[in-house]
Amino acid sequence: MIAPRYKRLEIEWKHFAVGDATCERCGKTGDSLKSVVEELRREFAPAGVKINLTETLLDKIRIAESNEILMNGTKIEDLLAAGVVSTDCPSCGTLAGESTCCRAIEIGNERYEDIPPEMIRNAAYRALGVNP
Repeated sequence: MIAPRYKRLEIEWKHFAVGDATCERCGKTGDSLKSVVEELRREFAPAGVKINLTETLLDKIRIAESNEILMNGTKIEDLLAAGVVSTDCPSCGTLAGESTCCRAIEIGNERYEDIPPEMIRNAAYRALGVNP
C-alpha cells in the first residue's frame, strides 16, 4: 500500500434536495461517493487515515452548488484539473418546480453530469497526497 501524506480526509458533498428527494444525477453521484468512501476507509484504515463524509443539503437558492464535492476543502474539479459547466437538469427542474441547470464537470472532451467512482477515487488520492 502507498502511504498517504495526510491522515485525514474530510469530504463534503453538496446537493439540492426537497425533503428526502434529490435529482437523478446527484443521486448517482451520491451512490458512487458513498461506495468509494467505504472502499477508501478499508484501504487506508491500516495507515490510520480517518475519512469523514458530510452531506450538505441545499435549497433552491443554492442550486448552483448542487453536486459539488470538496475534499479537504478543495473542489473535486480542482483536484482533477477539470472544468465546470452548467447543464439543463430536468430531474432538478421537477423537484424545483421550474427549469433548472446543474453543475457538471468536464475533463478533455468528456462531460460528466454525475461523477463516476473512478474520478472520486482519483480526487481522494490526490487530496490524501497519494500518487495512484
